[in-house]
Amino acid sequence: MNAFRFKPLLKSVLWGGNKILRYRGLEGAEDATIGESWEISGVPGSETVVSEGEDAGLTVTELIEKYGPALVGNHVYEKYGNTFPLLVKIIDARADLSVQVHPDDALAEKRHHSLGKTEMWYIIDADPGAKIYSGFSKKIDRSEYYNLISQGKIMDVIAAHDSNPGDLFYIPAGRIHSIGAGNMLIEIQETSDITYRVYDFNRKDKDGNSRELHTELAADAIDYNVYPEYKKNYDKSAHGTVPLIKCPYFDVRRIVLSSGEDRCLLPTADDSFTIVFCVNGEMEVNGESIKSGEALLFPADMKTLTASGAGTLLTVTA
Repeated sequence: MNAFRFKPLLKSVLWGGNKILRYRGLEGAEDATIGESWEISGVPGSETVVSEGEDAGLTVTELIEKYGPALVGNHVYEKYGNTFPLLVKIIDARADLSVQVHPDDALAEKRHHSLGKTEMWYIIDADPGAKIYSGFSKKIDRSEYYNLISQGKIMDVIAAHDSNPGDLFYIPAGRIHSIGAGNMLIEIQETSDITYRVYDFNRKDKDGNSRELHTELAADAIDYNVYPEYKKNYDKSAHGTVPLIKCPYFDVRRIVLSSGEDRCLLPTADDSFTIVFCVNGEMEVNGESIKSGEALLFPADMKTLTASGAGTLLTVTA
């Protein structure tokens, strides 16, 4: 097995823009509303397809059916079977996304027979003044939550954070959040599409209807506590490899290389696939070219990955 490339799944939504098309070097209209590009996905009904090579046309699920633990790793296969455990996407928010929350694994399994949704965001680009909304700025309880929702004032208690390229946010299941207008980011998450919409800024869809809110479902999912840190701190100026987020679902690291350097050994895991995402630049990983906005999936039995070139990569293992 070699690395796998996938055709991106472009999602048109009312809050989307045209940054993804430019970033990925894809053709499209200036008035496009592409809010998401799913780069590697095993979500039923939205599975990405291999774009080239002898396995071209196979979905990521069909790849696992074909190669099993050699592709994803023994512990991943034992836990998830033929379900690819992670979803990697690019998000472009021309307008604010709805305020929302995701259930954890236990609640998602009980209600939807699905995985929960813990995720992280790495900011690729941010317009001046762009914000990320994550967590509560003051502690509230369930009763106060209902009152704020009924009054349209939930934003009064949600923490707002300045957003700049390279900023990092960890969004565990249960944390209320929203991506503010002007952000383009990479999202790495569990394979789940379960979202409870809490507030949508009184917007209407293309047919003039208000989008459904999930006030009751969200009430059980929300973590009402206040935490000291919502934006993750790390040395953004660091060269080489820097750990970003390690949680039960994914381990993400950033690698910065300069032109003319010797080949750099990329972090991998003993028993996991490795996703390599290029944030910027043009690089080569084990002989495979990769440029801004592209992702490659390397099988678990490929233990050594080396990169060369100039740019920034993220590596993701399970």
